[in-house]
Amino acid sequence: MKTLQSLKEAKTKPQLAKILGIKPSTLTHCLYVLNTNNQYIKFEIPKKNGGIRVIHAPTPILKMIQKSLSKLLLNCLDEIIFTKFPNSELARQKAKNSGILKVKISNAEIKQPSLSHGFERNRSIITNAMMHLDKKFVFNIDLHDFFGSFNFGRVRGYFIKNRNFELHPDIATVIAKIACYQNKLPQGSPCSPVISNLITHALDIKLAKLAKLSSSTYTRYADDITFSTRLSELPKSIAEKENHKYEPSKKITKEINRSGFSINTSKTRNQYADSRQDVTGLIVNKKPNTKKEYCRLARSQCNHLFKRGEFKELINGNEEKGNINSLEGKLNFIDQIDHYNRLRQTKKLNPKYQLKKDTIKNGNAKLRRYLHSSREKTFSQFIFYRHFYGNELPTILTEGKTDNVYLKSAINKLSAQFPELSRSKTSQAEYKLLLKFFNYNERTRFLLELFGGTDYLRDFIVNYKKNFSYYQAPKPKKPVIILVDNDSGPRDLINYAKNIEGVMIYPAGTTEIRDADFVHIFHNLYLVLTPKKPGHNETDIELFFKDVDRLRIYNGKHFNTAAQRDKNRDLSKEAFAEHVIHAQKDVIDFSEFPAILERLVKAMNHYDTIK
Repeated sequence: MKTLQSLKEAKTKPQLAKILGIKPSTLTHCLYVLNTNNQYIKFEIPKKNGGIRVIHAPTPILKMIQKSLSKLLLNCLDEIIFTKFPNSELARQKAKNSGILKVKISNAEIKQPSLSHGFERNRSIITNAMMHLDKKFVFNIDLHDFFGSFNFGRVRGYFIKNRNFELHPDIATVIAKIACYQNKLPQGSPCSPVISNLITHALDIKLAKLAKLSSSTYTRYADDITFSTRLSELPKSIAEKENHKYEPSKKITKEINRSGFSINTSKTRNQYADSRQDVTGLIVNKKPNTKKEYCRLARSQCNHLFKRGEFKELINGNEEKGNINSLEGKLNFIDQIDHYNRLRQTKKLNPKYQLKKDTIKNGNAKLRRYLHSSREKTFSQFIFYRHFYGNELPTILTEGKTDNVYLKSAINKLSAQFPELSRSKTSQAEYKLLLKFFNYNERTRFLLELFGGTDYLRDFIVNYKKNFSYYQAPKPKKPVIILVDNDSGPRDLINYAKNIEGVMIYPAGTTEIRDADFVHIFHNLYLVLTPKKPGHNETDIELFFKDVDRLRIYNGKHFNTAAQRDKNRDLSKEAFAEHVIHAQKDVIDFSEFPAILERLVKAMNHYDTIK
């Protein structure tokens, strides 16, 4: 209870500022000099079912403070849960490090009570839907103007009176001032969701008790309340049938009204087992799943994108040019549901799925051949298009995430010298990187067989032409550049590349790839190796740091050259990249990195002449 106890003991604004991790002067200036009522930008976004949603977005300084408050309150909530439910799933370190809290999964350990699922750690619409699988009745209630139901006094009073917090009145006042705008929690603030969940927890407890007494299940996702049951009739304590329509029972309505909320009657609905049941947008008849029409729309938009380089979508009844970020969000959502269902299946949905996982772990490139589902194929094709065909910026593929850190730091510090790679910060504009570094993760390994390392990069080149040929959209605007160390690691990659028909090694007259500035493989794909150095026939990217920087101490350890590195005594690559190079980039000597960056620029300029 360290964080919560510190918050309880705070009595002044400087003490609260310290807990939030900000300067007291910043807090005072933002709240009382600038005044929070002057620090919001109003805009409107269309709702998917029609109508307009009003968003009040805070200014950067207020948003930073609200994010800190949100993180603080979530940490306090974790401590409260750990104290009350020490054996819960969330209290276990394995679950703390996981992005998904296991709910109703066969191999899950002891679960914690799961009432609220919106805007909480390890919770999502998936965990909310999981609670209502395979039920005879699913009854939905929507709360009207949810965030608007929490005024300044209600927020302040909660933190003073709630027995988990019991904060000093002055601290509760400051928290309410950080959180509220025009006397209510604004939709658009980072701390509105966590505060609304804390205050609404009392209603959750009351409604969950009513549900339990009637053999029903209760959950809430923000303003969306769901009851479900396997009983032959929907309990009258939950809903009452009037004129062939179910309405919330008097008990439910009374508890909701007493808690300071009102029901949006136009969204109340009951769903039967013999029809399609959905909870927070997911089908819950047998397993959590996305709606078929949602998947068909995403696939159709992908097909148009792959053929024409753009797609359309309906916004408030009008056909407009689609946003590729929005489409990626749809595909990510579909993939997240599919991936979740994979995890909870004792027997895999696809008999070759387990073989796929095993061959990936085995690491043998020749074995990594297997079957994707149609959804996974579409998502795989989209990822390839987004990053390697329709990329708006040059895409850089390196051997791993540490190389990305080195190069981003070097480009940042050498921005004035390489305007093609980044835009320097000015009084009118922020610093902007003009490259896209591809980030590897388990899904890119699963969907694209791409995970860094020269074996994966070699396979990427092998499959590039085939993948590239799938698209009929206008030719790529920007190149894709593979950057690897000039050592023994990429031997197979280089041997394969030099035997590709039509491969061009630059500058003209160069015969060996290891001596080249860059190699044009085909289409928009290029290969760049770290330059050779006097006295070094082989080089890796770390060799381009000065000895004084490689030997900087962090946690009593330092980095070293590949020849002298001792993994037991020296810093790991990850620690060196994050805690030395990135954290201390203002004092790092990047004077040898232009030799690498010049090669990237040359490859980019070459593509501009042939695209």
